[in-house]
Amino acid sequence: MDLTTALIAENAAFADLLRDADLSIPVPTCPEWTLQQLMRHVGRGDRWCAQIVAEQSMDYIDPRTVAGGKPPEGRDNEIEWLLECPRKLVDAVAQTGAETSVWTFLGPRPAKWWIRRRLHEVVVHRADAAIALGVDFEVDPAVAADAITEWLERVVIQADEEGPAGGDRPLGDGQSVHLHATEPDLGDAGEWTILGRPDGIAVDHEHGKATAALRGPARSLLLAVVQHYHASAHRRTGRPGGIRRPGRLGHLVGAHAFLDR
Repeated sequence: MDLTTALIAENAAFADLLRDADLSIPVPTCPEWTLQQLMRHVGRGDRWCAQIVAEQSMDYIDPRTVAGGKPPEGRDNEIEWLLECPRKLVDAVAQTGAETSVWTFLGPRPAKWWIRRRLHEVVVHRADAAIALGVDFEVDPAVAADAITEWLERVVIQADEEGPAGGDRPLGDGQSVHLHATEPDLGDAGEWTILGRPDGIAVDHEHGKATAALRGPARSLLLAVVQHYHASAHRRTGRPGGIRRPGRLGHLVGAHAFLDR
């Protein structure tokens, strides 16, 4: 999968959803936001990352100070602005160098890290827009699976940073969750076992038994782990009652919302 191509394509699909929509419609999966605010959040986020990369910044930049961070007046202009946003990031990475270290919220990372992060950001927010508009959300299973992997990688990093004292950790020692995407072409990339350890959380792509499990299309599993969903049919197993709700690590496997029903 070419991440740059996928980012541009996902942004275009997001823009297509908004092109003729009423942007005052509220977004139920992003409380207190409208589609207008969601569009601005996605576009400004891309421009924010582009500025970090272009300046090779090793420090946080306030997103409110980003040049061109608000869309211009008029729907056609808004959509054109939105479509330009990821291209600015792609161009910045190409000019700066994909391996050049820059600031991220997880510490210094190669500039290209932001392309993958922004790809999966717009995927989830395209789902938010689809939910708000009452239309189906479809995404390439490979993209959805990588989004789950990327999200879990960040959870692991944050859990490791907390160390043994991380009492807010969503999984206790020995507790586990298994996710299984039903698309056969994904292979091992469509399975995840998340295991709580004394010093953090481990993730692998092995098939196995777990404290709780969730099986479904990759797109549905993605929306479950990030807790951006409407109730839908999933096959679930296990007893989730012993799994703690996530704290500062984020919403680890929002599938618990399904498992508890």
